[in-house]
Amino acid sequence: MHARRRTSIRWDRLGRLALLGTLIVILLLYLSPAKHWWEQSRTAAAQREELEQLGMENRDLKRRVRALRDPGALEREARRLGMVRQGERAYVIKGLPD
Repeated sequence: MHARRRTSIRWDRLGRLALLGTLIVILLLYLSPAKHWWEQSRTAAAQREELEQLGMENRDLKRRVRALRDPGALEREARRLGMVRQGERAYVIKGLPD
């Protein structure tokens, strides 16, 4: 009978450690792209919100342009600013003191 030579290397443990090391390396490789994706999704959300606000502002400005194209708009704006026509008498109405 041959005496079985006993080696001090436990191949099953070494295999598990190699698999664990490979898994850690794979996770580290995915870390940077995952972080980049997360930052892009936050940036995209902020840009969508800004786009929505700019869209509302654009609609308001278009509404204002349509209102100012009205023939009486110039006179209304001038009166709102306190202007009067030539020959008209301006009156100032003061409120009661608090």
